[in-house]
Order: sequence, then C-alpha cells, then structure tokens
Amino acid sequence: MSGLLALLDDVAAIAKVAAASVDDVIGQAAKAGAKAAGAVIDDAAVTPKYVHGFEAKRELPIVWKIARASVFNKLVILLPVALLLSAFAPWMIPPLLMLGGAYLCFEGAEKIHHWLSPAHHDVEELTQKKMSDEDSAHLEEQKVKGAIKTDFILSAEIMTIALAALETDNIWFRAGALAVVAIGITMLVYGAVALIVKADDVGLHMAANGRAGVTRQTGELIVRGMPGFLAGLTVVGTAAMLWVGGSIIVHSLAELGWHGPEDWIDGVAHAVGGESGLIIWLVKAAIDGVFGIVLGMLIIPVVTYVIAPTMRAVGMGGDAAH
Repeated sequence: MSGLLALLDDVAAIAKVAAASVDDVIGQAAKAGAKAAGAVIDDAAVTPKYVHGFEAKRELPIVWKIARASVFNKLVILLPVALLLSAFAPWMIPPLLMLGGAYLCFEGAEKIHHWLSPAHHDVEELTQKKMSDEDSAHLEEQKVKGAIKTDFILSAEIMTIALAALETDNIWFRAGALAVVAIGITMLVYGAVALIVKADDVGLHMAANGRAGVTRQTGELIVRGMPGFLAGLTVVGTAAMLWVGGSIIVHSLAELGWHGPEDWIDGVAHAVGGESGLIIWLVKAAIDGVFGIVLGMLIIPVVTYVIAPTMRAVGMGGDAAH
C-alpha cells in the first residue's frame, strides 16, 4: 500500500512539474506573441484583399487554403530553422530581425506612397477589371499563391520576433512556445479574416431576413460600416508596420553594439512623458514610426529599380509587396 501511495505521490509531483512547464511555455508564447503584434495586425489587415472579387461561396475556402499553408510554413519550415539559429547561430538573429524590420518599413511606406499617388487608384481599377475577365479558378490559384508568399514573409518575421522575445534556453520550451505562437497567431489572424470577409454577408442576411427591427437595423449598420472598418484596419496595419519595423531596427542596432539611436529615443520619450508610462510609450512609438517611414521611403527606389528587376531577370518575378 505504501508503495502505491509513493507511486501516486511521484505521479502527482511529475504532473505538477508538467503543469508548470505547460504554464511556462504558454506564458513565454504569450509574451513572444505580443512582441509580434505589428506583423500580426498587418497580416490580418492584408489578407482580406485576396478574397475580394470572388463569389461568396469561395471566400472561406480561399481563407482556409491560406491558413493551412500558413500553419505548414510556420511549423514545418520556420520553426526548425528558428531553433537551429538559436542553437548554432544566435548572432544571425539581430540581422534577420533588421531585414524583417526593413521589409515592414518598406511595406508601410509603399502603402503611404500609393495613397499619395493620384494615378495609383486608376491603375488598380484597370488591373482588377482586366483580371476579372480571366478564368475564375486560375485567378483564385494565383491569388492564393500570392497570399501564401506574403504570409510566409510575415510568418518568418513573426517567428523571428517571437524567438528573440523568448526568455528560456531550454530548446524544448522554445519549440513548444514557438509552436503555440504559430498555431495561436494563425488561428487569431485567419479567424479574424474569416469574420471580416463574411461580415457583409451576415449583415445583408440580417437586414433582409431579420424578424425584429433592431436586427435589420444592425444588419444595415454592419453593411454600411464594413468599408470604413476595412479602411481603418488598413491604416492601423500600416501604422503598426512602421512602428514595429522601426523599433525592431533600432533595438537590433543596440543588440549589435550601437546604442546611440535607442538611447536618444529613450531620452526624448522620458523627457516628454515624465512619469507617464503611456506617454513614454506613445512618444517612442511615434519616433520609431517616423524612422520607419523615412527608411521605407529610401528602400522603395532600391526595390523598384534594383531588387524587382533582378528578381524578374532570374525568373523570380511576382509581387514584391502587398
């Protein structure tokens, strides 16, 4: 009997350790996921455009295709690469973060450039009209491929940011936390995307078939509000890209030994914000965002006249950006 009690006591102890480990993994994953918020917001803001123009019945299948590829990219490709980097080449993480941060700055600056370009909207409308005449299945395939390519870049950034934010040297904890981040963020992003792309259909159904007046009015509000909501989401996503991209580069420079920019931003933020943590954070985010805009604008001509033509010349053509 005593042996059985001792065995049960050992099992209980192991269970406690396992539970603590799970809590630690989830806690680490939550912190790491929060660090990647900018890229996550951008992912959620960008993806709905890939289902624009398709029949309502194809919207969710398209989202599912992209989400499934996103999970594969994160778990099968990016997670092992991240673990190998952390184990054998941790010095590569800051430069990779800077590369990803530069990409986010470029994306954000390019969107601002497009908004400020009078001819952009006319060109976009002509492109959409031309593509609408193509075979729907082929168009869907091309859209999905483009979305998966964009998702892979953002997923790589998310996983690298998450890896840098983990505070454990245990490779199994790192793997578990990164897996939680990968699955959790994918569910969050594409669950939100599915809700966004179907919201107008739900609103139309409520407005047309609602039995109560408040239901019909709510449906009408949803339908009328979705264009503004999507526009606002795009603005938030762009701001997040610029802020996160700028802050990643500034912090990575400090990690590589150049503390000047980070110390200057920190000094300005504390001088303006005083004891207010919120104001300090807002000032830092604003300065990082301005830095992101400037850097992104400088990168645009490099991508347009150097990188993109080179990629086309070697047969890697495609959208370099969203």
